[in-house]
Amino acid sequence: MNLTPIGDRIIIRREASDAKTAGGILLPDAAQKKPQRGEVIAVGPGKLNSMDGSRHPMQLKVGDKVLFTSWAGDEFKDRKQAGEVLVMHEEDVMAVLE
Repeated sequence: MNLTPIGDRIIIRREASDAKTAGGILLPDAAQKKPQRGEVIAVGPGKLNSMDGSRHPMQLKVGDKVLFTSWAGDEFKDRKQAGEVLVMHEEDVMAVLE
């Protein structure tokens, strides 16, 4: 399956979660919190303005490291990207990390 975002949507690959605590305790998969950081791997063309048909330019670009809200996006398994990816609106991103 090849995912291509439309409108103001973006596709993000979530960072790997920490497998152990600061004290060195190994956590099982069920106990690991899903990180709210990731890398943008695809960007849509921008939101369409219904008044004049123009598009608002996207603020994010492919390769940006971002911080997003915990409830943002829908997860999909993508064989081409080798794992799970998130599809979300650009407005669900809180910040770009440097």
